[in-house]
Amino acid sequence: MDIRDASLTALRVLRAVAESGTFTAAAAALGYTQSAVSRQIASLEHAAGSSLLERHREGARLTTAGRTLLRRAIVVLDEMDAAARELSGASAEAATVRVGWLPAAGASLLPRALTELRRTDPEITVVSREGLTPALVRALRAGSVDLAVLASAPPFRPPDTESPPLVLTTLAERGLRLALPAGHPLAHGTYVDIADLRGRQWIAGPPGEDRHMGVWPGLDERPHVTHTARDWLAKLQLVAAGAGLTTVSVLHSGVAPPGVKILPVRGGPQELRRLLLARLPECPADAVLRVAEALRTAALADDGAP
Repeated sequence: MDIRDASLTALRVLRAVAESGTFTAAAAALGYTQSAVSRQIASLEHAAGSSLLERHREGARLTTAGRTLLRRAIVVLDEMDAAARELSGASAEAATVRVGWLPAAGASLLPRALTELRRTDPEITVVSREGLTPALVRALRAGSVDLAVLASAPPFRPPDTESPPLVLTTLAERGLRLALPAGHPLAHGTYVDIADLRGRQWIAGPPGEDRHMGVWPGLDERPHVTHTARDWLAKLQLVAAGAGLTTVSVLHSGVAPPGVKILPVRGGPQELRRLLLARLPECPADAVLRVAEALRTAALADDGAP
């Protein structure tokens, strides 16, 4: 068997494994059994005459040969998807841009950008998906999204070590904020001193996941986490109910529910975070550039910036 005889199904499986990082997650995403995923990868490796994935305890990572094949496979799969859309009657002139975004961006940045795009570029369709930064980086590499809004913390290293490096644009660099009940004693000033955060109850993300909007990073004690939640709105509603404090992005300042006050924290290390827009280095389509510009404009327009 020659690699030129590889099936589209096998190429989609390769992309799914590269994106999810594990055979199990790829199988779940595609609706296949794990053994079916393994068989498709084995058939591709046989056709390619080399290993495409390195298996390790945490999952699977593309080899050099795997990255080469995936780069070509993305083009083939995207062209077949475009053909399917045209055959179904979709306009060839319409453009679809796929955006991945971290949870904080869904509160204000993405809605503002989409509102502007409907006014300036109504022919562009944006489809989006939420995810944490590692998953969004894999999706970029796998060609499943065209743009990704990522988070970065000091010392602001690149989001991955793959080659070629991703093209990164800093949308914003801002400090974290503290969300607390509006009636809380600490909510009456214009800021909160870090020393006053000792011994407080916290609302945080699940252990092992991105703890953004969780415990204040500069605390010098083991925190007392009373509630865990992934969703930012759930965290803020728990804050409004007086269930604890939580850390938020400055992007949430304008969309906090009633009963929540968001303040900066003084003292300790300066807790800066960057909001990045990432894409692959290949020359992007014009529609991708226009969506990228709308996201940059939305970030500049954020009135919660310090």
